[in-house]
Amino acid sequence: MGKGSRLSEMFGNLGSFLRICIFRVLSMGPIPNHFAFIMDGNRRYAKKKNMKEGAGHRAGFLALISLLKYCYELGVKYVTVYAFSIDNFKRSPDEVKDLMNLLLEKIEELLRDESIVNQYGVRVYFIGNLKLLIEPVRIAAEKVMKATANNTNYTLLICIAYTSLDEIVHAVQVSCKNVTSSCIATGVEEDGNKNKNNMTLRAVQGSYVDTWYNYQAMKENRMGNGASASKESGDMQGECSIIKLVDIEKHMYMAVAPKPDILIRSSGETRLSNFLLWQASECLLYSPDALWPEVGLWHLLWAVLNFQRNHSYLEKKRRQL
Repeated sequence: MGKGSRLSEMFGNLGSFLRICIFRVLSMGPIPNHFAFIMDGNRRYAKKKNMKEGAGHRAGFLALISLLKYCYELGVKYVTVYAFSIDNFKRSPDEVKDLMNLLLEKIEELLRDESIVNQYGVRVYFIGNLKLLIEPVRIAAEKVMKATANNTNYTLLICIAYTSLDEIVHAVQVSCKNVTSSCIATGVEEDGNKNKNNMTLRAVQGSYVDTWYNYQAMKENRMGNGASASKESGDMQGECSIIKLVDIEKHMYMAVAPKPDILIRSSGETRLSNFLLWQASECLLYSPDALWPEVGLWHLLWAVLNFQRNHSYLEKKRRQL
């Protein structure tokens, strides 16, 4: 081993020791349970460094791995990253193709024994409308989720083919469908065997619109049998509960994790860009000027210090909800 290699190893060990000491001091205060990252500035970084197209995203991936390591060493249980928005499909076909290929490559790397996922016992979720992904990427994502399903130390949520509006619409649609189907089932049961087979078949096989029409038909049928409007309304109120907040939240893509404590967006931007709009209402926002590949340990430490300084206020606001 050469002198340069020995010096590099020595400084590396010293850096790790200092980092552990800093984390021990920070752990005397409250530690965020959930970090969320908007990884902005990869393309600008590549342009700034005169790198090839796509090289900025690879540099951003290396920055992500380093930050994940720091988060897990610090004891942060959940990390969510905004990897690919549904709006990104609007970019040029060549860029979208390159990004999909890069995603496939990096997702497959997570299955390697030496990956950070296996080193730290991380469970991985891919969050979003995965049906929009090309088949190889979707299959690779499902394979990683299955392979890491028994990991319990930490959780990594990768938002891919995701926007918050799509997530909210999905949750509302599923909630409406479940409540309407429940109403149909209740109404058919109470009406006896009359039209039972036909209505049940359509409720199972038909669209949401079909199910809603079945509900209206059942309601009109009961009104035609002599039930008053007020009595019918009261009966339906008892049979079919309204959609509640808990119904929406349990059908969110992000229902597998608590709400974030800190949301960091790099490159100095303060927009959320359709990311965790539902979940980020009471979390701390931090927007360092650094482009994503430039974000490192000191930015993370500053975010944690800001969180600790504002912790009592944030907890008070959450208790008021």
